[in-house]
Amino acid sequence: MSATSYEGARDLSESPGPGAGGMTVAAAFAGMRRAVPVMFRAGCPDCRGRFELAASALRLAIGGSSRTTFYSFTCPECGAAVRKPAGERVVELLTGGGVRTLRLHSTA
Repeated sequence: MSATSYEGARDLSESPGPGAGGMTVAAAFAGMRRAVPVMFRAGCPDCRGRFELAASALRLAIGGSSRTTFYSFTCPECGAAVRKPAGERVVELLTGGGVRTLRLHSTA
């Protein structure tokens, strides 16, 4: 699982210059480029298809152990429901890329 990078990221830590209080919205966003959505490369174990998925096509479940932490998606080629384990790095990539996350809680 890998993620493509953002394009047009801006440094939001820049402090506003003098007179910024009267700045219009158009002036504040002037020169900004539209961000490219993050795409994730994935594969289907059923049909062996390789493809890219938007963050909205993936779901991440974070449980109390490695057995209960996984991501899932529907294969766009064969329609199979795919569930794969998600280690720390995959969790980091998916959450950073805007994938919806469900935190599983133990009932014990």
